[in-house]
Amino acid sequence: MSRIVMGIETSCDETGVGVVVLEPGHPPRLLADAVASSVEEHARFGGVVPEVASRAHVAALEPMVRRACDGAGVTLRDIDAIAVTAGPGLAGSLLVGVAAAKAYAAALDIPLYGVNHLAGHVAVDSLEHGALPRPCLSLLVSGGHTQLLRVDDVASTITELGSTVDDAAGEAYDKVARVLGLPYPGGPPIDKAAADGDPEAIAFPRGMTGPKDAAFDFSFSGLKTAVARWVEAAERRGEEIPIADVCASFQEAVVDVLTAKAVAAARDTSIDTLVISGGVAANGRLSALARQRCEAAGVTLRIPRPKLCTDNGAMIAALGAHVLGAGVKPSAPDFSANPALPVDMITV
Repeated sequence: MSRIVMGIETSCDETGVGVVVLEPGHPPRLLADAVASSVEEHARFGGVVPEVASRAHVAALEPMVRRACDGAGVTLRDIDAIAVTAGPGLAGSLLVGVAAAKAYAAALDIPLYGVNHLAGHVAVDSLEHGALPRPCLSLLVSGGHTQLLRVDDVASTITELGSTVDDAAGEAYDKVARVLGLPYPGGPPIDKAAADGDPEAIAFPRGMTGPKDAAFDFSFSGLKTAVARWVEAAERRGEEIPIADVCASFQEAVVDVLTAKAVAAARDTSIDTLVISGGVAANGRLSALARQRCEAAGVTLRIPRPKLCTDNGAMIAALGAHVLGAGVKPSAPDFSANPALPVDMITV
């Protein structure tokens, strides 16, 4: 018997509601995905303002539920289970989604799963490419997270192999964009400018790649600082800043480290499938270099389409379908949001 799962995502600045159907013996199938972004409200501040994000979720959530249900051709009474992001994320934003999900689940008398945002980024690939191999590796790259994960079962067993020790990759993009006078968020404008630049023009450092560094950890704070100092030095000399070359060289330093460590992890763990997810997975140079290096190493690469890489309700619905299908017990009615929820805690 098929079951319909609704997912609610409110961890940061996107209000997402997705609807998937889970049929016996098949991975979840996407029926609808509705997303409202408050990024323009944050752009003038150069970053996400938690209170602004929370208020935007309050305004957008119910319309997104209606839009997702209409897009899926279902009513709320057709929903068999709800999944909601319980963490990690901004506390106020998470609480909006959790409170709404509890209300919907109670009113409809259906099970509710508080699930992990990071695991959702992995699970969403099953909507694009089918069932996830067991095990597989996941390179999760976003504004707030950069992690290498071993995924034995997306519904129950995820192990962190490495993480950033300071800035996440997406955070470094935002900070470098600010230095260069480019719009927020920094990923798309840097990627666009880099297309006209020389990635070898400036030798920016590759963090955490020394012989004594942790093999699968990341660091981008030093790279961000190196870009800022290079720009400051050029300005002191009265030189025009070659925006395209700076963007291309910075971006190459980021994706070089990300892809090298991901392929090294695949080799060291003898896992032959790599899933790249998170907002930065939509970056053109990251996907191109990852494909090149994975092909050379004999590793199968899976990257969801860009719309599924950024925060959305579909990924939470997909994860909810996986845990529902695995027979995981629903969350207790009194569960709360956890802004620091660890990646190995897939449900709460």
